[in-house]
Amino acid sequence: MKKKGTKTWFVSIVFLLLAVLTVAPGDKAEAAKQNGTMMQYFEWYLPNDGQHWNRLRTDATYLKSIGVSAVWTPPAYKGTSQNDVGYGAYDLYDLGEFNQKGTVRTKYGTKAELKSAVSTLKANGIQVYGDVVMNHKGGADYTENVTAVEVNPSNRNQETSGDYMIQAWTGFNFPGRGNTHSSFKWKWYHFDGTDWDQSRNASRIFKFRGTGKAWDWEVSTENGNYDYLMYADVDFEHPDVANEMKNWGVWYANEVGLDGFRLDAVKHIKHNYLGDWVNHVRTRTGKEMFTVAEYWQNDVNAINNYLAKVNYNHSVFDAPLHYNFHYASQSGGNYDMRNLLNGTVVATHPTKAVTLVENHDSQPGQSLESVVQSWFKPLAYAFILTRAQGYPSVFYGDMYGTNGNSSYEIPALKTKLEPLLKARKDYAYGTQHNYMDHWDVIGWTREGDGTKAKSGLATLITDGPGGSKWMYVGKQNAGEVWGDLTGNRGDKVTINADGWGQFYVNGGSVSVYVQQ
Repeated sequence: MKKKGTKTWFVSIVFLLLAVLTVAPGDKAEAAKQNGTMMQYFEWYLPNDGQHWNRLRTDATYLKSIGVSAVWTPPAYKGTSQNDVGYGAYDLYDLGEFNQKGTVRTKYGTKAELKSAVSTLKANGIQVYGDVVMNHKGGADYTENVTAVEVNPSNRNQETSGDYMIQAWTGFNFPGRGNTHSSFKWKWYHFDGTDWDQSRNASRIFKFRGTGKAWDWEVSTENGNYDYLMYADVDFEHPDVANEMKNWGVWYANEVGLDGFRLDAVKHIKHNYLGDWVNHVRTRTGKEMFTVAEYWQNDVNAINNYLAKVNYNHSVFDAPLHYNFHYASQSGGNYDMRNLLNGTVVATHPTKAVTLVENHDSQPGQSLESVVQSWFKPLAYAFILTRAQGYPSVFYGDMYGTNGNSSYEIPALKTKLEPLLKARKDYAYGTQHNYMDHWDVIGWTREGDGTKAKSGLATLITDGPGGSKWMYVGKQNAGEVWGDLTGNRGDKVTINADGWGQFYVNGGSVSVYVQQ
């Protein structure tokens, strides 16, 4: 009896383990199947209170709950002042650790607070992408006398003066940091040009003279050659610069524990260098290091050229799609919604497209202002969050509102975006069927995936009057009752035996139907 009892106990344990193992792979499959969603966790007008890293750390569990799988952080290093958003990069090795530019902390906080936020995000299964600003340097420590020539701002290949000596802010010796982390010091010959002559208080675009000095190539052909953007322009043809920036990229990734990068202003940087830079950091860190580049131009051919030059080894933001959203939102219902995908990266290279609605440059008051009006934003977010193609990025300013003055404010759309994020997290799986066939009302469906319980959806958006569409969602969903996750419509749609349903949307609105 004892032996029999032991056997019975053993068999029971085996069956229990088998049951656990049967469930566990399913759970893993469910987790592996979750759609990726990036969040740009900052906007231009954040308060200079040094608390942003702490806010990010506190927000980690909420971000996980709504399906955010990666966070793009603002530039984490010391800028020209404490209030610098980070794009006036001064010292890339100072992450809020040294007393420089009148402050230890950055606008966002200290290095310790940054690392704490990253640790908490990763503990919640959220990856972290660091913003990389290496096109230029600002806030130099001293001036140098440099021979330079003025160029035409509209055609930087055209010289408009003879050579003469200017006093340029190009000396960086980082007195607050010294040689900690790196002993590299920047001199004038590490740059191609600048926009200020201190000796004359003159604002021009100056190209430096010297052995091998010229604008870098290949870059954007806007303004003839768009190497120069602002401050002291980094010369990536200089071998010491090329090596130092690669070394810094590895250091930044390892020091913070980054999982990827957002590359700033890439149309102003020698394209093939950026491809090499990404490969170098991946090799040295041994990590995938997902990377997305900001080539901000409403020209898919220029962006496709960039992708080719970097051998498609990283992704790009879909600026043309943003502009389509912008124009649609500004057109008073007269935009042809069938054209939303025209001329976009997501239509030509869907696996390389990071789709977005708004960002810190396009928001009100910024140099690239091209605002998507608030009424249209839920439609645009439904477009990037519930379709199969593209890796969507959600803007902090759209989620939480912005901190600008009244003319620059964006309202918080959190309550409108949460259902769309839930749709992506729980339902936007399986084969997609497109119904982009009407001037106003367009839609698409996802059939769902057997590994995601109750998945599948039907989305409709319109910039004009309300309407409906007869759409296929898959025979496997026959008999199910679907309702609008957004709450904009109260209809209950029963999927017929052939997998079809009639779905409705209100005027100037969005509806996302899912299984009830």
